[in-house]
Amino acid sequence: MFADYVFEKSSAQYIDNILLLDDEDLNSQANYIHAFSAHGFEIIRYTDDLDFRIRYEERLKTHGEKLAIIAKTNQYIPYDVSKRLISYKIAIENLFPKLNPESLKDKSKADFDLLSAAYRNNFDDLRQKKDTDLYIRTKVYSRANVNAYLEKAFASVMEKATEAKNYNDWFLLAEEKAQIDVMAVQYSIDLDTQNINRMFQEYVLSNFGKLSQNIDKASPVLVSKAMDFMNGHSDKFIVIVMDGMSEFDWMLISTGFTDISYEKTSMFAMIPSTTSVSRQCLLSGKYPSQLLEPWKQSKEKIEFITCAKSLGYTDTQIGYERGYDAQFSSFVRCGAVIINDVDDMVHAQTQGQLGMLNDITVLANQKKLLEMTKRFLAEGYDVYITADHGNTHCTGLGKLMGTGVEVETKSRRMIALRDFADKARLIEKYGLIEYPKYYLPKEYDYLICDVGDSFDAKGDDVMTHGGITLDEVVVPFIKIKAVQKNG
Repeated sequence: MFADYVFEKSSAQYIDNILLLDDEDLNSQANYIHAFSAHGFEIIRYTDDLDFRIRYEERLKTHGEKLAIIAKTNQYIPYDVSKRLISYKIAIENLFPKLNPESLKDKSKADFDLLSAAYRNNFDDLRQKKDTDLYIRTKVYSRANVNAYLEKAFASVMEKATEAKNYNDWFLLAEEKAQIDVMAVQYSIDLDTQNINRMFQEYVLSNFGKLSQNIDKASPVLVSKAMDFMNGHSDKFIVIVMDGMSEFDWMLISTGFTDISYEKTSMFAMIPSTTSVSRQCLLSGKYPSQLLEPWKQSKEKIEFITCAKSLGYTDTQIGYERGYDAQFSSFVRCGAVIINDVDDMVHAQTQGQLGMLNDITVLANQKKLLEMTKRFLAEGYDVYITADHGNTHCTGLGKLMGTGVEVETKSRRMIALRDFADKARLIEKYGLIEYPKYYLPKEYDYLICDVGDSFDAKGDDVMTHGGITLDEVVVPFIKIKAVQKNG
């Protein structure tokens, strides 16, 4: 992995205090810093001498503390501070001295991961651009290198999953899994990543009910906290809800956002991960048990307006629209836009993840989301892009008939039952999981399909949602500030 490669090249394993000079901002492209964190380093972004002395100077003198300070070469760092630090320049020329740096510009994290995996075995001088370009095509992106990288990457993810303790750990794991899944599909490599979904399922069954207690400065933890979070961080904002957009989908869509400065975190969808429940919770700031109609979407707009009013906005300051052509009056300060494209692709999908990759790639290339985002930014809105739930690949168990289902959820991954339904028989027949009633109306029982199963026609391969996999429950949360010269 690139992060481990950078850590090794910097020789940080042998020192306590290191100054990382990152003029090329490689960390924003390839996120190498987490390797330093994993080895016990506290990450410090150097701003100025005074701030550093107030907060960190004494700690720099303390034996045993590990500090990794990120700065740029043009920043003034006094001699008495710098002499206590071993410096390393994080630059393409330093990391890959036998390759042409121009050929390596604007690479993604996945690109750098693949590059570092292949480069360890390179002994040739390839500094001519044509030689580097040929090396990238034939070695870095070779099926053998990609396959070896994916196997190693997934083994690493599984190891991290066994040690995952909190929601932040799972946010990071969801992102890493999505990256692996995207690359495996792109290169037609058969890699089964469902085991991590099973581990996440165990985490959810034990811990989901406690998540409402968590407050995070970087992100709402649950979709129900999204409205409060956005209102607390923006005076004027639009939330764009991409119905059904998973971390996998955002990986592809985000390739068009290269000239947009944004922060990405994640949050948990509500369970069951259905549109009627989770999207209403996102827009209302409520839990499912508090919704007017948790199993229908007819009250969604009313729920959103009521929530916005409770946050202090007036009728003229609230807007709710659908589609990429959505527009708001100059008075609107709290707006929501619903986009159904991804969810429509999910439910119409006949080619599994490959079909989703192809369809989402077309959507990304159309740049409709990007153009709408830029338009809102130009109008002075902070823009938040998120989803109500994700989606996952499943095989049909067979369609349910005569179960005593009292609630129409439009989900093929879960059912809500009244007391008189034969719950035990359904659990035994379909291998279902009885879900604890976290945040849900207590008058029903909730049965959810196991990982990889759905109530579709027996044997059908489908993309769907409603369950408790990492793919369905952890969704992207993108923050784009209008003041950052975006748009």
